[in-house]
Amino acid sequence: PHVLSALPVTLHKDRQDRMIPQVRMIRNSLVVCLFLVLSVSCGEKAVFHQYQSIDGSRWAKDKEYLFTFDIKDASATYDLAFEVRNNNFYRYQNVWIFAREEQPSGTVRRDTTEYILADDYGNWTGTGFSLFLSSFPLATARRFPQAGTYTVGIRHGMRTDALEGIPEIGLKVTVND
Repeated sequence: PHVLSALPVTLHKDRQDRMIPQVRMIRNSLVVCLFLVLSVSCGEKAVFHQYQSIDGSRWAKDKEYLFTFDIKDASATYDLAFEVRNNNFYRYQNVWIFAREEQPSGTVRRDTTEYILADDYGNWTGTGFSLFLSSFPLATARRFPQAGTYTVGIRHGMRTDALEGIPEIGLKVTVND
């Protein structure tokens, strides 16, 4: 009886000794995969990426959020994306945006765009569980007329005075290769 009770411990130790190299190999593979994923995701050349909190997750119609960034290379093309985080308190399927771009020369460009945040069945199209992130193009392959400091102002264009359920909006500017 004494020999049999010691046998499982010996087998378990042998199995553990064989498992250690496998665990190390898996751990090292995960570290390499994580490094590759981070390297690829860092390959996107963001010139500017910023979020601003909406006061009390209640976006007033007259409240314009400003995003200021520098363009160093006017010969490159850039993508601009409007990013929005919404929760289940947002009552609409879409959001209308009034975007105003002020150039270094003082010239102002304006644009009005509608973005769809939910499908026809009320399912949010953004990623997330209770807070949904959506990213929409404001401009693609855009050439800025000159290097310098640009400011983009964003207001909502919905018919209600205040939008509830949007805690943050953002702007992302990436340079194309």
